[in-house]
Amino acid sequence: MSAVAEFARGYDFPLDAFQLAACAALAAGRGVLVAAPTGAGKTVVGEFAVHLAVTGGGKCFYTTPIKALSNQKYADLSRRYGAGTVGLLTGDNSINGEAPVVVMTTEVLRNMLFAASGTLSGLGYVVMDEVHYLADRSRGPVWEEVIINLPESVALVSLSATVSNAEEFGDWLRTVRGELDVIVEEHRPVPLFQHVLAGERLYDLYADPAGAPPKVNPELTRLAHEDWQRWRGRGGGHRGGYRGRRSRDLVPSRVELVDTLDEAALLPAIIFIFSRAGCDAAVQQCLNTNLRLVTDDERRAVREVMDRRLGGIADADLDALGYDEWAAALQLGVASHHAGLLPAFKECVEELFAAGLVKVVFATETLALGINMPARTVAIERMTKWNGETHAEVTPGEYTQLTGRAGRRGIDVEGHAVVVWSPGLEPAEVAGLASTRTYPLRSSFRPSYNMAVNLVRQSGLEVARELLESSFAQFQADRAVVGLAAELHRVEERLAGARERVACECGDVVEYAGLLRELSERESEAARQRRAGRRDDVAAALRRLGPGDVIWVPAGRRKGYGLVVDPGHRSAGDHASPLVVTLDRRARRLAAADLPAAPTTLGRLRVPRTVTARSPQQRRDLAARLREFVRDAEAPSPGPTPEPGDGEVQRLRAAIRAHPSHACPHRDGHVKASTELLRLERDVEALRRRIETRTNTIARQFDRVCELLSALGYLADGAVTTDGVMLAGIYGELDLVVAECLRRGTWSGLDAPGLAAVLSCVVFESRAPDEGRRPRLPAGPARTAIEDTVRVWADLDRLERAHRLSQLREPDPGFAWGAHRWAAGEPLERALEDAGLPAGDFVRWVKQVIDVAGQVGAVAPDESIRRVARDVVEAMRRGVAAY
Repeated sequence: MSAVAEFARGYDFPLDAFQLAACAALAAGRGVLVAAPTGAGKTVVGEFAVHLAVTGGGKCFYTTPIKALSNQKYADLSRRYGAGTVGLLTGDNSINGEAPVVVMTTEVLRNMLFAASGTLSGLGYVVMDEVHYLADRSRGPVWEEVIINLPESVALVSLSATVSNAEEFGDWLRTVRGELDVIVEEHRPVPLFQHVLAGERLYDLYADPAGAPPKVNPELTRLAHEDWQRWRGRGGGHRGGYRGRRSRDLVPSRVELVDTLDEAALLPAIIFIFSRAGCDAAVQQCLNTNLRLVTDDERRAVREVMDRRLGGIADADLDALGYDEWAAALQLGVASHHAGLLPAFKECVEELFAAGLVKVVFATETLALGINMPARTVAIERMTKWNGETHAEVTPGEYTQLTGRAGRRGIDVEGHAVVVWSPGLEPAEVAGLASTRTYPLRSSFRPSYNMAVNLVRQSGLEVARELLESSFAQFQADRAVVGLAAELHRVEERLAGARERVACECGDVVEYAGLLRELSERESEAARQRRAGRRDDVAAALRRLGPGDVIWVPAGRRKGYGLVVDPGHRSAGDHASPLVVTLDRRARRLAAADLPAAPTTLGRLRVPRTVTARSPQQRRDLAARLREFVRDAEAPSPGPTPEPGDGEVQRLRAAIRAHPSHACPHRDGHVKASTELLRLERDVEALRRRIETRTNTIARQFDRVCELLSALGYLADGAVTTDGVMLAGIYGELDLVVAECLRRGTWSGLDAPGLAAVLSCVVFESRAPDEGRRPRLPAGPARTAIEDTVRVWADLDRLERAHRLSQLREPDPGFAWGAHRWAAGEPLERALEDAGLPAGDFVRWVKQVIDVAGQVGAVAPDESIRRVARDVVEAMRRGVAAY
């Protein structure tokens, strides 16, 4: 019996063709890249690599991008092969690390490779689950480091979501890993049906799902048109006597959404909300109703899982974590799932949902990455989400990843994706997202300081440079150069044709066109200056107004008479926005942006010291007095706008009239060709710059990194110095800041809470900076060390700019007080209050501080700092941070 057939007997379903093909390639000694939809069963291929290692007496490392997925995979493989055969290494956990099968995060494997760990001995297979994660900006480069640095003898199993450039990615893998099969599967084992929920009605997104392309449901198109008409009506357009449901009536509440899905037999469901606060609020809204989605038996089973999962957490800590309300929601069949939850709570939700005991999970998009929580239905509340900088539209790749959770293989005959109606929703755009099944994989690779010293230490400067030139980032850049070169050739041919068309017997048309362009730019600038001058005049006029002034606004949508009742500014620096009462008894604020010309003051009336603009009686009285004042007055007429006396404009106009090409009968055609010529010349220059910057991009960046490290003494004559060896053991975004602080003694003399506070600054990163809010800092030596750490960063930032680099963000002290208090032994309730963070974030950042403290404890040149760093680890790894 073949190895594939023997392996397949262990499953209670027949393997699909793509799974069999991938397993056959592995059995034949080739690597594989499998790109398939979420839920298609890619992990079966990874499990076959585990099978080959176990039956062949070798080793297999199974890597994942996140610890939660590593924990889940460790549990799956332990059940299949026995706990003695499987290990787990995630930074948080170290279980049976020398086992023949070890599940780990990709960072752990990267660190092993750089340290030439003995654990690598006998390694035959590496599975990289969710390998498309290498596009992640912050952590993706680690994946490329692993792929490039793995020994040639290791067979690589890469499992990816469906990407549109799988062949390109496979071509790169062949260049760095050798023989490899690319297997793309586009078929979903469970068909996915698309819907839109408007009000309490579930509409099919497509009128004919089998069409090519499928046609959008005309009922939805009509609904969107009517919604647009209502929106226009509210904005001041024609209502046209429309009598239909108001837009907000089309938006169901979260409880109505759950009820609708329940009535349609579409539970269990994951509802993506893209906001932690929104997820928790949704659970609270369900708690506030009579909603109950579980039977009494299921409720008892939920309590048993909670008791088993959370029995080791102290009651005081559970109280601090809001356990009672969380548990009450679970016993109704409802939960939230996001990074702000304690990991133990999230794992409990995952187990209950997988077991069918929780029917609805309100989740952020982090749930879409790999964690095995299949559902019958996935609903998306809004088609926009916060990406860390702005509210952005959901991309086709994100939509595919999110909705890929719908449809449980072996349980459901079909899955369902539901988009919840929101004002402005365009069904055609949703259909575009739903029909675009793929997205391109783009490398995020760049050489870091730690990577540079590790590569030079391991391979030498020249070999390290060659290794980086083999990265996927450079591979994509080089391929792009081929396309850019072809485009450059085409543009140069068009440029030659344009040069022929500008030839003129009368004179130099290019020079003539240049005069025309200069005149246009000068006139535009003069117009901008006039507008700016008018804005300044209007703002100054508004600031001069006082209570009782009667004014005439000569133009714009605020045109007419007004009586000033409030000047609308409080200090010298304020922009004035006076409140006026008009003849039609309305109270309006005037702003400079609303007035194309300055108002004229016609006189003054006495007004009460205190005017309440909301009072209809006061507005009537003031409007009556205003009407009496202006009854016999005439509105001043605006004077003519003076022609700008710009001498340069007049000179350019004269030069144009005097130019020989001005009299050419083909002047307009020549000028048009000349404009095209200038544009093509700019295009050629831009393409040449792009080609130049893409060639050897990664190697040139590596050279700049090495030059900076040489200037600081971490490298010397192409070799790693003693300080460089220290830097090689520091992994993190601010690796060089940590190394410099250790080298300079910036953190000497601190106690454990103080060092914890300082170390938090090099790992913590605020989710959204609080403008004007200064974080609380510990006093004494810790505060001084934090300030000195920022100065070290500032020195390095200047040095980076001199070397045309930008890799080190500013240290963030937002968690310094929380880390200090936790390391000082403060109970969880107070620590959470001091840190101002959700429990999940608090635990995550505590573990990050523990991680960097462990690194400092291993590499710091000062024994006293190493000792204090180890004290930090011991002091912080307690309670919920050690669970």
